[in-house]
Amino acid sequence: MDNKKRFELIKRNLQEVLVEEELKDLIDKKKEISVYWGTMPTGSISVAYFFPMLKIADFLKAGLRVKILLADLHALLDGVHWEMLEKRTEYYKRAIITILKILDVDIKKLEFVKGSDIQLDGKYFNDLLKLSSISSINNCKKASSEVVKAREDPLLSGLIYPIMQALDEEYLHVDMQFAGLDQRKIMVFARENLPKIGYKPRIELMTPMIRGLVGEKMSSSIESTKIDLLDDEEAIARKINKAECVEGNPNNGLLAMLKYFIIPFKQDKKEKFVIKRDKKFGGDIIYESYEKIESDFVEKKLHPMDLKNALAKELASLLEMFQKDTKLKELHKLAYPVK
Repeated sequence: MDNKKRFELIKRNLQEVLVEEELKDLIDKKKEISVYWGTMPTGSISVAYFFPMLKIADFLKAGLRVKILLADLHALLDGVHWEMLEKRTEYYKRAIITILKILDVDIKKLEFVKGSDIQLDGKYFNDLLKLSSISSINNCKKASSEVVKAREDPLLSGLIYPIMQALDEEYLHVDMQFAGLDQRKIMVFARENLPKIGYKPRIELMTPMIRGLVGEKMSSSIESTKIDLLDDEEAIARKINKAECVEGNPNNGLLAMLKYFIIPFKQDKKEKFVIKRDKKFGGDIIYESYEKIESDFVEKKLHPMDLKNALAKELASLLEMFQKDTKLKELHKLAYPVK
């Protein structure tokens, strides 16, 4: 793969790159590029994880070395109890590997790193103190405002969060960090502050925030619309049917899911998206691109119910592997015991 194609694949479906010229230079100068993506082992994983995993797949196809940080200490700062951290970390690792198997990508250049393995090191702690001594409360509060739970009486942990995420770039020995646009303030904080303690700024890659099935932002906190990886076909159909989807209005989570997940996935596999319809309603529709789906939806040639039915079946088929994974289900029960 030449450098132009590598750049295009790395940048595919990203909202922003800090800084794009730095990325081009890096591709031209460095043979092996490394990137990391971090996730906290908190709630049970939803289908939303397919969005970042599609980018992880792009990075691996582009020949990047990818590190996934299972940020157990960040999860602790976010309220997960100590005794659940290891169980949830194991569940997350297996679930993520399963998603990448579904995406049919070679994971030889993928590495998992547990946050506590690097963050409890004495040098890391020393740098944490260094950064905290030059970082104001207001700057840390601003940096973490999009990702740390809002409270009337903010916890100190929320202020430590962006400092740790900045240091993770250095201690993971990577060239780039990848995250959602909601992490932008933390990534800017890292670029601005790492050089102050002698470390180079990294390139920051950001995906757009995906609209949820209900509401502006896809969130696992809305249980009624969160499609869990272990949901069966009936549960998936029920939740998709509850999704907001006004006829003719493309601003909904279903089309967002198609644009950033389903259609890129099917295009990579050289497959088409098929909407099954009775002949009396016009028969099946076959789509090769997202643009045509949106166009038909806006022009009301594609009914919301047909869209919902097709998407529910597509997701049920994709998640079938999770239903068959007894080990994953066992790990889930240990990580999320029924109260």
